[in-house]
Amino acid sequence: MLWTASQVCRRFSTSSTYNQNKLKLAIIGQSLFGQEVYSNLRKSGHKVVGVFTVPDKDGKADPLGRPLSCVRRLHCLWGEVWPRDAAAAMSAEKDGTPVFKFPRWRVKGKPVPEVVETYKSVGAELNVMPFCSQFIPMNIIEHPKHGSIIYHPSILPLHRGASAINWTLIHGDKKAGFTVFWADDGLDTGPILLQRECAVEPNDTVDTLYNRFLFPEGIKAMVESVQLIADGKAPRIAQSEEGASYEGIQKKSNAKIDLAQSAEAIHNWIRGHDKVPGAWTVINGQAVTLYSSSLFGGSVPAGQPLEIEGASRTALVTKSGLVLYGTDGKALLVKNLQFEDGKMIPASKYFSSGESSSVELTDDEKKMAEEIRNIWKGILSNVPVIEDTTDFFKSGAASMDVVRLVEEIKQRCAGVHLQNEDVYMATAFQDFIQMFVQRLRGEDQEEELTVSYATKEVNNMTVKMPHQCFINGKFEDADNGKTYATINPTDGSVICNVSYASVGDVDRAVAAAKEAFDNGPWGRMNPRDRGSLLYKLADLMEEHQEELATIESMDSGAVYTLALKTHVGMSIQTFRYFAGWCDKIQGKTIPINQARPNRNLTFTKKEPLGVCAIVIPWNYPLMMLAWKSAACLAAGNTLVLKPAQVTPLTALKFAELSVRAGIPKGVINILPGSGGMVGQRLSDHPHIRKLGFTGSTPIGKQIMKSCALSNLKKVSLELGGKSPLIIFADCDMDKAVRMGMSSVYFNKGENCIAAGRLFVEECIHDEFIRRVVEEIKKMNIGDPLDRSTDHGPQNHKAHLDKLLEYCGIGLKEGATLVYGGRQVDRPGYFMEPTVFTDVEDHMFIAKEESFGPVMVVSKFKDGDVDSVLQRANDTEYGLASGVFTRDINKAMYVSERLEAGTVFVNTYNKTDVASPFGGFKQSGFGKDLGEDALMEYLKTKAVTVEY
Repeated sequence: MLWTASQVCRRFSTSSTYNQNKLKLAIIGQSLFGQEVYSNLRKSGHKVVGVFTVPDKDGKADPLGRPLSCVRRLHCLWGEVWPRDAAAAMSAEKDGTPVFKFPRWRVKGKPVPEVVETYKSVGAELNVMPFCSQFIPMNIIEHPKHGSIIYHPSILPLHRGASAINWTLIHGDKKAGFTVFWADDGLDTGPILLQRECAVEPNDTVDTLYNRFLFPEGIKAMVESVQLIADGKAPRIAQSEEGASYEGIQKKSNAKIDLAQSAEAIHNWIRGHDKVPGAWTVINGQAVTLYSSSLFGGSVPAGQPLEIEGASRTALVTKSGLVLYGTDGKALLVKNLQFEDGKMIPASKYFSSGESSSVELTDDEKKMAEEIRNIWKGILSNVPVIEDTTDFFKSGAASMDVVRLVEEIKQRCAGVHLQNEDVYMATAFQDFIQMFVQRLRGEDQEEELTVSYATKEVNNMTVKMPHQCFINGKFEDADNGKTYATINPTDGSVICNVSYASVGDVDRAVAAAKEAFDNGPWGRMNPRDRGSLLYKLADLMEEHQEELATIESMDSGAVYTLALKTHVGMSIQTFRYFAGWCDKIQGKTIPINQARPNRNLTFTKKEPLGVCAIVIPWNYPLMMLAWKSAACLAAGNTLVLKPAQVTPLTALKFAELSVRAGIPKGVINILPGSGGMVGQRLSDHPHIRKLGFTGSTPIGKQIMKSCALSNLKKVSLELGGKSPLIIFADCDMDKAVRMGMSSVYFNKGENCIAAGRLFVEECIHDEFIRRVVEEIKKMNIGDPLDRSTDHGPQNHKAHLDKLLEYCGIGLKEGATLVYGGRQVDRPGYFMEPTVFTDVEDHMFIAKEESFGPVMVVSKFKDGDVDSVLQRANDTEYGLASGVFTRDINKAMYVSERLEAGTVFVNTYNKTDVASPFGGFKQSGFGKDLGEDALMEYLKTKAVTVEY
């Protein structure tokens, strides 16, 4: 979102005049941010006549200098690609741009004449100051024709001063942002050129906020600001003193945590110092720095007590981390701890941090260990010999050396991907080698799964239901700590509270899936081994099928016997089917014209897409998950899945089983929550390459648009339907009645391929209706867990209300209500099976899907095949269709002309895992099930070799 100044700023011209207005610039500052601003300004056509930065330190072009602001300090930690991170100076030197490295611009408060003259000699028209750790004299600030502009990481006049980002989080601000302003002789008080803001997520840290918004958007804003100045359109909006604040510099010495506060205040203090300078407290007489905190949204797990100085209540070391309590009795969770010697550990390992088991290195691993020793030697040039006991940080390494170490190991040691925190958690060389080898072998990937269950004694069993987000192989509360109630439609009671995922959770899940695809064992796995894991997952689903079916019945209202056979049974079959495809995905060789005298070989490869998003509906929660996920995983992709908000529980139970099956972390991620937040972010996310969606046509259109505008991601859509079923007079009447009822009332009408409209030949119409009503009266409506129940409750209250409204519209339009149309008089969301006849083509109920137990019947004249076909096809939907007749020629004639992705002849709802499923027209495109579904999650690469 842009503030008023920026709203004006962004409407600048993109005409040829705009393209011709360029300036001569001096870049004053340092850091990776400065480098990116420099590079982007040059790409925009501006001429950088000089770069003024800090002197080299220890022979290295330092991107940091001695930082004065919180943002500058961040780069001590965030030089993510150190070898190319010597900032604007190094980039400028490569480009031939003059570079000046002054140790100071003034002495005893007065400008250094030689420095001033050197600066003036470059002839800059504007000073651009991205990050600047030096005091720049006012005669330099004011010298250029257009003066000087500065970037500041807060929404001025709020949080003036050096530690702006820290204080944004410490104060618990809901908004963060940055300002580009005109430099004056005050402290961050100059006129505003433009401002931008973003929402602060509940668990944002200084690190995440900077990397997500302040850094990338700040670069764009600096370039935009320069162009506005060049075009003569840059505003100068005086800062108001109303709401202005100035806070001091946050250093390690003043970052101690006051534990006599609310949990939220403690959390804000910790995240407001994460990673720099680091909030600390005293534990057992030692200063310990706390990282990665989040507020607890659920029950606190059992743990080992730990007394902490100044705490209002004894802390707990749990499997999830260190639990602290505020004075308000609420809790927060801390994931990582760092000791005075620089070593970092998972907080959950506090009492066992000294315990370790060494592994015996193979000959190849010993060679790698020596390679790593050489890397350490190259970084720790002041250390004569790297011993096993050499400590990385005690030997003088800084945070940017951490990044260099991680990057060099990735390049030189089998592509092993470490994280910065891995170095902090193994600071001695021998510990580092042990950690590296375990990572190389994949031995450190398996952690005991911690699950906070909601349990119920129901259906003669104890049902254990996970209810948290599932991200990167772990169940955890949503970033924002929010939950919502999932409701049992049988009686309207709350089953449990489920985590309500945030945008931040989506980003973390996508990052985990991307890491698993790019660098994890899943991406390197032999296809046959991948198939074995999917077979194992199917076996576990079968082992837990009664529990899964019970959860499905409670959460969705599905009759238990149907849930067991179809919802769960077909899900198991689907995973087994696609597990068999894993080692059969192959390309082909293609004969092409040879480039004589040489010869050519052309072949194709089928490759996975990457990270896929899957968004599923509430009518078949587990089965829809299986239909899309099994094909996605068999193809070698990773996924982030959003179950329907009202039916999340079987998806989360599935996540638990996936871990127990050995699916590597990050491959499967499950995020319960709203479509407007989670679904939209998945549609927009630039790292997702495919989105599979089942749901309504209007939402499908919105998803398709978002996927196109974001990164043109591949899309498959299974959308709404108004499936016609034509019943001819020469049908088997018994079968037509039975199957006709199933076509409408199967799964209480909540069925995407349900026959939305029945066309019955006139001469048998009355008999058909009479027999249908007789059969409806025999149906047992009640508790879906009762084995005698035929018809359960509708999925949720809002849907029941829409169905009743739908029936009301049918009555107003003049359709004949033969049976039902009412809510059943009992607790829960039950609706009577309903029959309308005399439905004319123009009526609402003839055109729109009910998605419920409503049979809509129209007559057609005896023998008029072509007319009824025209009426059946007169719809924007084309998901399924059906025909009942004993005449095989008529059946084939009709099936060829019905415009639908599936045609049933003398049957209905007969789907199979090997047969492709999907629609035409506004019922969507793409297929689930069968080999066709596999192709939805693969891309084809053509390779031509000349020899």
